[in-house]
Amino acid sequence: MKRDIRMIGLDLDGTLLNDKKEITPYTRDVLKAAMDQGVHVLIATGRPFSAIDAELAVFPEMRYAVTSNGARIVDVKNNRTLYESTMSGAKAVEVLDKIQEYDMVCEIFTEGDGYSSIPNLERIGEFFDTPEMIDYVRRTRVPIDDVRRVALREGVSIEKLHLIFNDLDARKKVKEIISQIEGVTVTGAFPNTIETLNAGTSKAEGLLKLGRILGIEREQIMVCGDGMNDYEMIEKSGFGVAMANGNPKVKAIADYVTVSNNEDGVAKAIEKFVLK
Repeated sequence: MKRDIRMIGLDLDGTLLNDKKEITPYTRDVLKAAMDQGVHVLIATGRPFSAIDAELAVFPEMRYAVTSNGARIVDVKNNRTLYESTMSGAKAVEVLDKIQEYDMVCEIFTEGDGYSSIPNLERIGEFFDTPEMIDYVRRTRVPIDDVRRVALREGVSIEKLHLIFNDLDARKKVKEIISQIEGVTVTGAFPNTIETLNAGTSKAEGLLKLGRILGIEREQIMVCGDGMNDYEMIEKSGFGVAMANGNPKVKAIADYVTVSNNEDGVAKAIEKFVLK
């Protein structure tokens, strides 16, 4: 059954991209057909804006992007920020001070860039087990001696703290600590990550905000995702699609579960429900 869809928000890793971090020609053609039909198709990702250049290059028609889990909405065509929901540097330092004893990779996203310390980038292979993910992190981060220096910059606005663990017990403890801090929201795209954002920030809120800007109703927004940072946008959008490879909790609340990211699940859902 076709639906009245005017906007489609797509997660990247584990959703639009296959495990090789590729967009297949089939998926590319389906997304282009949706855009030719007048649908706003956009990336809704936990990545900072600077880390989606390759994907945007595939779709020069793509006008908008929701980045850093909703902390920043970008008008891609005009390279202009339409909306942001960020933490202060002081809040980021408060979080870092309370978790500094734990072993993790800590990254800071600000003004569309992701910063990671040089020592952590050198050992990122201890935290991810696929060469594609390791390459992605090393390729898209700005290396810096100490990420705290970013948070201490005068007037800085922090989109996200991204924490990566190789000890899931440590992750659980850190999540409990951060969850007690006022003014922040905690989520995570992968089982070994924590993403700390300004309170109330999410992909869902970013997409709904963009919908209001464009005059698109919630019921006309379709989303596709796989991780827990996609949970809220799948729950709150007009039509939420989960990937077969997604988190079981995400699949449980989805309106529809498509096939996996390695089987062009996004494209097949768009063909089924959107393309005329």
